[in-house]
Amino acid sequence: MRVLIIGGGPGGLYLGILLKARDPAREVVVLEREAPGVTFGFGVVFSDATLGALAEADPVSHAAITDRFAHWDAIDIFFRGECLRSVGHGFAGLSRQSLLDVLAARAAEVGVEVRFGVQVEGEAGLAALAETDASLRHFDLVVAADGLNSRFRDDHAAHFAPEVTLGATRFVWLGSTRPFEAFTFDFEVEPARPEAGVYTEGLWRLHAYNFEDGRSTFIAETTEANWRACGLDTADEDATAEWLERRFARVLDGHRLLTNRSIWRQFPTVTCGRWHHGNLVLLGDAAHTAHFSVGSGTRLAMEDSIALAAAMEDLAAGLHADVPAALAAYEAARRPAVAQVQRAAEVSQTWFEQTERYHQHLSPLTFAFSLLTRSLRITHENLRQRDPGFVRRVDAEFAAHAAAAVHAPAPDPTARPLPPMFTPFALRSLVLPNRIVVSPMCTYSADQGEVHDWHLVHLGSRAMGGAGLVMTEMTDVSAEGRITPGCAGLYTRSHADAWARVVRFVHDHTPAKIGVQLGHAGRKGSTALMWEGMDRPLAEGNWPLIAPSPLPYLPTSQVPEPMTRAQMDTVRDDFVRATRLAERAGFDLVEVHLAHGYLLASFLSPITNRRDDEYGGSLENRMRFPLEVFAAVRAEFPSHLPVTARISATDWLPEGFDGDDAVALATALKAAGCDLVDVSTGQTDPAGKPTYGRLYQTPYAERVRLEAGIATMTVGNISSYADANSVLAAGRADLVALARAHQFDPYWTRHAAYEQGLNLPWPQQYITVNRYTPRFEWSPRGNGNDPS
Repeated sequence: MRVLIIGGGPGGLYLGILLKARDPAREVVVLEREAPGVTFGFGVVFSDATLGALAEADPVSHAAITDRFAHWDAIDIFFRGECLRSVGHGFAGLSRQSLLDVLAARAAEVGVEVRFGVQVEGEAGLAALAETDASLRHFDLVVAADGLNSRFRDDHAAHFAPEVTLGATRFVWLGSTRPFEAFTFDFEVEPARPEAGVYTEGLWRLHAYNFEDGRSTFIAETTEANWRACGLDTADEDATAEWLERRFARVLDGHRLLTNRSIWRQFPTVTCGRWHHGNLVLLGDAAHTAHFSVGSGTRLAMEDSIALAAAMEDLAAGLHADVPAALAAYEAARRPAVAQVQRAAEVSQTWFEQTERYHQHLSPLTFAFSLLTRSLRITHENLRQRDPGFVRRVDAEFAAHAAAAVHAPAPDPTARPLPPMFTPFALRSLVLPNRIVVSPMCTYSADQGEVHDWHLVHLGSRAMGGAGLVMTEMTDVSAEGRITPGCAGLYTRSHADAWARVVRFVHDHTPAKIGVQLGHAGRKGSTALMWEGMDRPLAEGNWPLIAPSPLPYLPTSQVPEPMTRAQMDTVRDDFVRATRLAERAGFDLVEVHLAHGYLLASFLSPITNRRDDEYGGSLENRMRFPLEVFAAVRAEFPSHLPVTARISATDWLPEGFDGDDAVALATALKAAGCDLVDVSTGQTDPAGKPTYGRLYQTPYAERVRLEAGIATMTVGNISSYADANSVLAAGRADLVALARAHQFDPYWTRHAAYEQGLNLPWPQQYITVNRYTPRFEWSPRGNGNDPS
């Protein structure tokens, strides 16, 4: 087998080593455009997990690489004059040049032919070289490891379908002679300079780590506006280094910065629809990139090499029909791991691009915890295992603030602090015993709007399961406002009396509180039960629908009537009546449903609101009626009890309601007396394309919380106590709502407490459970929350 690798970076060299070492009969040629000893960049970082994979793939190169490592265990975070250190992180680094030297020596040892100083300008360039050098013809496998600006990828762009997005900040990658003893993050405020026309502060982020004796990587990052305000948009390498030496003089402690083709850039995120084409395959940055804040692209490229070499081994063993089949298997196996890293990198990159938000609003400890858990790969539980002392400090601060907010005695500083999810939370006079919420879950089991035994058991069991707050399903304010004939209602006294039975059970037998979510289906109403065909119009017995504009939800849906002002008055009054009935039933909290494309939400979104009167057009106009309804509910419910709102913070459509709108809406809701915003997303229009993933809606809750200055609840793909504690400790939300987790396990909160070494009080009827020791055969205690 003849293999040609374009690009002699770490990924290309390592692939050549693996292919040749495993089968000396293979002919492997690497073409590298630079001369030996010429490279871009400074240090390369490896995690313990990556090192394990390298050791298994080629022990010889692994030994040579690790022999040159600089190891560190700690992360230092400099914030507002404090240094917060977290330990137990297990990273190692070395210079990029040292890595290339090791790999080049190993490649020569196993017989890889490396040709330096050979520039290959894509397919045409390779063909031109082959015209004069017959040894560059007829390869079985061609690997394009030619980096971010891959010419081979561009030559076949229609097939590979590359997408490149640029980050919002500017960064420069430098070196330093300063020996950092820990991986260092530093955040420095650039003062406003009115005399120079700069009226706002800027914020610098520093990422720095030692990679060999006397050498460190030094990455400076800031916003585009601050970069320009500091005059660095016109600075060359030397001027950049001199300016940053002055800016970070305290950190550098007299040491110099080093340049090496160091230019200011925006981070390019590359994704490709395909990685292989015939016998050509993309490797490393040519196929995908991941932000430097989660580790180097070098690591990803070398892991690609391991997977690709394994696919070639399978080909040699006859497990694939030919090279294209082997490449298809390689891509199918490798894509999920790369997607996971890119997802973490995207979240981490966004955190650094929006650091001003955290710098302004979070305490030093919360800021540090938020930074450490930003990519979701490290959770509260992971960090507690790495650095129990640091997490204990975070938990103690959180618990102290929670106790003060509910006017409880300060926690005993010598006792183990409560995990964040088990601290109390106050909304007006209502005090929740913990931060876990049973999210609204439509069950479509009411009879003409009236709830019965199903709802008593459904909600009562989850209240007994330990959650601090139990929310009803969307409960409709009129018969015409139902989604389906089986939806719960609160528009008659008999409805209120039926709900009162559920409320009494929760209050009499559990510490939980219970809230009702009031809504109106709007254009999404008059449909079949979920299990009979979700969003499908009823076969018979349909009722007329109303909406801000006459737009059906689906092409097959009923067309709603555009609302008149008289109909708006009726709907507002229906919400007020439902609120009165909620008080009669004894609910602790009322939530107004402004999300998911239902009636009030469809006023908010420009996708569904096409009105040309005072209720359409601008965001201010589109908010007018939903805010009117909210204000009427707030005025009707007892002033000592909370009223909250659920919103969809984005329509997941470019022209729809978005994060900026969500902050504006939350700010207006706060002014109208809203106590908390329950932040969801989407379901406005079937064309929306959500970006699903773990905690995928939490960034919206975080943004609303910090920018609008209002308490938030987050929901969406949350299933572990590790995630719940992480969200709370990082200041991303105040409450955590779970739906499917509570469907699967009504006692989810009690089980989460047990796994964290706590015992929630049981009802007296269950007192004997205190003598029971559960055995989780499906998941050993403490190992059920690994986010990987």
